[in-house]
Amino acid sequence: MAIIKTQDLSKVYNPDTIPVHALRDVNISFDEGEFTAVRGPSGSGKTTLLNMLGGLDKPTGGAVMIDGEDISAMKDSDRIDFRLKNIGFVFQHYNLIPVFTARENVSFIMLLQKRDKKEIKKRADELLEQVGLGGREDARPVQLSGGQQQRVAVARALASEPKFILADEPTANLDTESAMNLLDIMERMNKEENVTFIFSTHDQRVIDRARRVVTMVDGAIHKDERIQ
Repeated sequence: MAIIKTQDLSKVYNPDTIPVHALRDVNISFDEGEFTAVRGPSGSGKTTLLNMLGGLDKPTGGAVMIDGEDISAMKDSDRIDFRLKNIGFVFQHYNLIPVFTARENVSFIMLLQKRDKKEIKKRADELLEQVGLGGREDARPVQLSGGQQQRVAVARALASEPKFILADEPTANLDTESAMNLLDIMERMNKEENVTFIFSTHDQRVIDRARRVVTMVDGAIHKDERIQ
């Protein structure tokens, strides 16, 4: 069953000067438990698509439906609240808070959700254990390698128990060993816990692991392949 669906989704930047058509009437859906790579050259629209799916940007036309709710029609405050409760993000540059420990970075979104403090600490430590960082809960980002920081980012994305996780070039800054270790973790979570991952990526290492590969060209879906 589709948890995400777009309807004639379009995005035009600079409409009043030199229009850039980042998305052109994109219709696509994603089911729960997918492990999907969205690929394409720079400027193809893949990051714009992820930003629309995550409610980080508003479309020029069309809709983004998540469990039947049109997030593109929501007021900004409602969309922020919806994003907080339903969507996890992993970014290329980690986006960890430098002065926070690994535990505090993972806990932050749960604090925003106003959960019980004991529950927050327990879940943060469990997630850090799952991503192979048990014992490093008190380390700050500067004390962690790039691969370890990205694992903290994955744990943070999972903390809110989101409907799905959007990962924008999550392996781009990682060496091969770190990238493979990270992909192992995400693939295990996908298979064992049915966590839905949608990647925007140039990285063949990610594409090789995906069970669905969507190729974008000039803001449109060029090819959509499911890998058996």
